[in-house]
Amino acid sequence: MPKTTLGKLPREAIRMLEIPRLAPEILDGFRNLIDLTGTLSDACDELGIVAVIPGYILPPVNTGKRIVGPALTVRNIAHSAQIHKAANDKLSGQGETEAHNLAEPGDVLVIEGVMGCSNMGGQSATIAKRQGFIGAIVDATVRDPEQYRGMDWPVWCKGFTPITGKWRTQTVEVNGTVQVCGIQVKPGDIACADEAGVAFIPHDKAVQVLEVARRIDAGDTKRKADIDAGVGIGDILKTKYK
Repeated sequence: MPKTTLGKLPREAIRMLEIPRLAPEILDGFRNLIDLTGTLSDACDELGIVAVIPGYILPPVNTGKRIVGPALTVRNIAHSAQIHKAANDKLSGQGETEAHNLAEPGDVLVIEGVMGCSNMGGQSATIAKRQGFIGAIVDATVRDPEQYRGMDWPVWCKGFTPITGKWRTQTVEVNGTVQVCGIQVKPGDIACADEAGVAFIPHDKAVQVLEVARRIDAGDTKRKADIDAGVGIGDILKTKYK
């Protein structure tokens, strides 16, 4: 069934109704990496791709979680309306529901947002999870962290705030190119995140990155096995694992 919009945003603000998607086996390959973002960081270094954000910049709300999935993007800017007037007139500028409406199971919600106010709250997250999003990565502040933890729904963000974004942010684009902590993210890029950080793998480089990452992952696994087996340090140092 063809996807449609909700009318929350102008049609031209929704750049794609369908995002580019990789074959399931490629996504599974990323999911099967043992050290997800660490291995991807090493692979991207070899390939000259800038793709990784460390966890101290964009930390997880929920510990012990990892996600891999195609990015569905939202871009917010500061609302031009006077806050008190917008609040009294109930003029919310947020439009991430258009993204929720387009989500497919396994997608990752990626938001370029506005610091200091909420770019996502608990009710929006509840809808996002219901619609198939497996988590969210937000380059800004959010509210209701306890709800994400209670939902067991992973979120990465820059921090928390009790201040609503309804009257302070305006969603200007869905499924366009966004910037997350200086990394360019396009809809359909592969969003990978764990406790160590976040990696955005360009859609058109995913197969190449996965090939290198698998080699690195296998080498690290073999080196760890040799260490655990008591192989001498000299032999370990002479062995080319990856």
